[in-house]
Amino acid sequence: MKNFSLKNKISHLLICSLFISISAHANNDIPASVSNNDWAMVDKILAKIQLPNIQSQRFTISDFGAISGGTNDTRPAILATIAHAVKHGGGKVVIPQGIWLSNGPIILQSGINLHLEQGATLLFSANADDYLPVVKKRWEGTEIFGYSPMIYAHNVEDVAITGKGVIDGNTDSDFHLWHAKQQPDIITLRTMGIKGVPVEQRQFGQGHFLRPELIQFFGAKRVLLEGYTAKNSPFWVNHLVYTDHATVRDIKVDSHRSNNDGIDIESSTYVLVEHSHFRTGDDAVVVKSGRDKDGRDIGKPSQYIVVRNNDMGGEDGIALGSEMSGGISHVYFTDNILRSGKAAIRFKGSLDRGGLVEHIRVRNMTIAEFDDIFWFQLNYPGVIEGGHPSVYRDIVFENITVEKAKRIVFEAHAYKDFPIEDILLKDVTIKEAKQTLILEHVKNLIFDNVSINDEVINKTYNQH
Repeated sequence: MKNFSLKNKISHLLICSLFISISAHANNDIPASVSNNDWAMVDKILAKIQLPNIQSQRFTISDFGAISGGTNDTRPAILATIAHAVKHGGGKVVIPQGIWLSNGPIILQSGINLHLEQGATLLFSANADDYLPVVKKRWEGTEIFGYSPMIYAHNVEDVAITGKGVIDGNTDSDFHLWHAKQQPDIITLRTMGIKGVPVEQRQFGQGHFLRPELIQFFGAKRVLLEGYTAKNSPFWVNHLVYTDHATVRDIKVDSHRSNNDGIDIESSTYVLVEHSHFRTGDDAVVVKSGRDKDGRDIGKPSQYIVVRNNDMGGEDGIALGSEMSGGISHVYFTDNILRSGKAAIRFKGSLDRGGLVEHIRVRNMTIAEFDDIFWFQLNYPGVIEGGHPSVYRDIVFENITVEKAKRIVFEAHAYKDFPIEDILLKDVTIKEAKQTLILEHVKNLIFDNVSINDEVINKTYNQH
């Protein structure tokens, strides 16, 4: 199979659009798994999510030699405070008001709540070499030994980052210049993952240019992220990998550089993201589960995720993929506001990925102005291996209001033998739109009371 890009397929799509099968929908067209009880699952998920169990005792970094002002390196004092707290059963490691410079990563341990008080800024150094030696992590869905995230936790339990302070990746960071240099390393890493090169041999330290995340949990149980503001991230901002039972609430992400996703939920289960504010250079909230052969071999899906009552704005709003090789299911987006950007809802895959994405529910969304509203791009660029199409099915969008689609309402690109199937749009209003559809290999796309430019559409679309 070939990877079809939009640029190379415009003429093909214009011809295919003449052959789209349209019929009035009937009740038996609705995907079998869609029912009025779908949303009852949300309460069951929320009831199962466990918060971390951390002692209330406090340990303040200034008591361990930290000096504020943004010029003295406080990393040794912060790590000493964490170690002391762990020795005494864990607790709250307090970063008080002031600017606290860390010349290198903060490594969290089990039983620790890193707490940034109101007026506190944890400022990370601009020097890339400070984030060596390399650590084991995931980078765009592939396991790797690379530059350490600025806050990093590996195989931990009962951990939190809380408070009203700021986590600042540093506007002058060396890493911000690496986006233009990263492509050779990306190709090398992709090839290693597809060929099954052992993780220990995937070393991307000095002389390589894969930017680290601001925060990554790599193997965690019972995590709380609450209250803080994150900015100037080199790469993805908040990254949960192999994390079970995570609560993310009342955080603010104001970070607009390349690939600055607000939060990436990857191969993780029982996750709640709520009441948070995202202004990002890429996806605001995205669910992933590993990339290509590496992700398929590990085979850890993302499941049982609730994203509610958030205010999002960035390049894209909510997203699934494109790293979803381990599968994604039972994800619920409800009562979110999407402000503006390129795509409000963007689901991605490619012929390298494989992976099954199903039982996704999106409802009660207020969307302001995006180029595209619903965008399924399963022919995502970058195919190296091929032969592993991604499957998206059983997805429902309901009770959604959109002010303006500057380009198109619904665009989908899949493959003839692996179409996107069983997609329902119900009670959706788009007040203003330039174009309604571009479809390439779609089965059972149902419009049920969809109003576009004051025209109500009740139809089923099949494009083969």
